[in-house]
This record gives sequence, C-alpha cells and structure tokens, in this order.
Amino acid sequence: MQTSQQLKWYAGIAAVLFGIVPVTMIALLVARDNTPRSVGLLLIGGVPLVVAGLISVVQGFRATDAERGERRLRTGMAFIAGADVLLLGGNALIRMAAG
Repeated sequence: MQTSQQLKWYAGIAAVLFGIVPVTMIALLVARDNTPRSVGLLLIGGVPLVVAGLISVVQGFRATDAERGERRLRTGMAFIAGADVLLLGGNALIRMAAG
C-alpha cells in the first residue's frame, strides 16, 4: 500500500497532467476551429468531472485523517481519469467519424 505522501504526489501530478492540460488542449482546439464543433460538447461533461476531481484532490490534501485523505485523493484521480476518457476518447471517436 502506498503511503499518504506518495499518493499526494501522484494526485498532484495527475491533476495537472491528466486534468488541466487535456481540458485546455480540447478547449483550444475548439476555440481555434481545428476540430469538429461537436467536440465542444464533450467539454460540457469533461470540465465538471475535472473540477470535481480537483476539489476532491484538494480535500484529500487538507484531510487530517490519513485514511479519509487517501480515499478523497483516489476519488479525485478517478474523476480526472473519467474526464480523460470522455474528452480524449470522445475527441478521437468524433474525429474518426468525421473523417
């Protein structure tokens, strides 16, 4: 089992690399018209998932109980992973269908 400190590092890295960066990339693609407009609809579901993940990660960092903190960190990373599947996977599927 990982220690709480290691999990905090992983959660912080996941929040930045897999949460904030993909949302920014997709938003820039949509804003610059470099992708089909329907990809913008993915942001409606992806952004709230990332925000929920970031809130959960912050709560995990601030938790005084180590077990509860680890649970919040894992939940936050799960939300962020779900947002990645939605945003990046959906983008790939829409681009393949658009041809």
